[in-house]
Amino acid sequence: MAQVRESFSRFRRTPAFTGFVLFTFALTLNVILQGPANFFSPNSLGILFSSNMPFLIIVIAQGVLLMSGTMDISIGIQLALVNVVTIMTVQEWGLSFVMGSLFGVAAAIVASVVLWVLISVIRLPDLLAGFAMTYVIRGVNVFIMNIPQGTVARPFWQAYSSLLLGFIPASIIALAVVLAIWAYLKRTPFGTHVYAVGANPQNAFAAGISPVKVQLQAFMIKGLFTGIAGICLTLMTASGNPLQAEDWGLRSLAAAIIGGFTFGGWGTIACAVFGAGFLVMIQNSVYFLFNWLANVIPGLMVTSFWHNFIADSIIFLGLLTTIITVRGQREALRINLEKKYMKRGESIA
Repeated sequence: MAQVRESFSRFRRTPAFTGFVLFTFALTLNVILQGPANFFSPNSLGILFSSNMPFLIIVIAQGVLLMSGTMDISIGIQLALVNVVTIMTVQEWGLSFVMGSLFGVAAAIVASVVLWVLISVIRLPDLLAGFAMTYVIRGVNVFIMNIPQGTVARPFWQAYSSLLLGFIPASIIALAVVLAIWAYLKRTPFGTHVYAVGANPQNAFAAGISPVKVQLQAFMIKGLFTGIAGICLTLMTASGNPLQAEDWGLRSLAAAIIGGFTFGGWGTIACAVFGAGFLVMIQNSVYFLFNWLANVIPGLMVTSFWHNFIADSIIFLGLLTTIITVRGQREALRINLEKKYMKRGESIA
């Protein structure tokens, strides 16, 4: 029992704790409203994962940037870039879908490197650079594909939405690939340097770490993950649309912060998973809640405005809760470190 309490106490001090609590609350609410039998059915879980996998992966991608002390609000429209490049290379050049997907991923990496130049080299503010890139990429998307068009061959989108062994969503393979890449990266010097640069780039530079180089690596990793998310989006929609998912840039940032990320040096990939899960579960819960109310109250008509209003209000409260909690966690960590060093007769800044 003492070990359990100690483990829980350690978990409470981690960045992902508040995100985990919020996600658990939203998940429980969703299960109650939808019904355990319906929620945990293989088909329901398959739809849940396949329809939300692109968003989950770009929240992870956004989290990588937040670790390094920067962000990208144009990440949403970059999903559309991957989508249109993939569709049009297949449609116009006659390439296979696999080759078209590689071009789509490359496009996301190129867009990420351009944004890195604006933010880390030219030193434009993150929000300004991301805002400008949103319009630039939107123009590129429309230039490549002026109207929604194109299709994905049936075997590909059908495989994406299928169930492995009859109960495992096939779309989860994309998440497994992203997590495997990150598990490897954590064991490289980048896994340590990214936190050092995010927490204090001046101190990192004094220690021999190049903040510009580390942020370039973070942007390229973000581009790779965005490319994978864009392929998932393409498989999910089975068509091309140059203007889709633009608002996912800000929503991915909100999800990452709700999960426990701050702007630099604090947060883990688990924060991204819990934050994205919270947003998805809350939106689903509000949908099922209003459906239940419509059955209970005859004649009740609820517009999409109220769906979005209630869901976004809950998300806003979750955001405030996370911000307050993270500040408390970091302050507690600082105090603990001070006590630790004071016992050794040292001091820390």
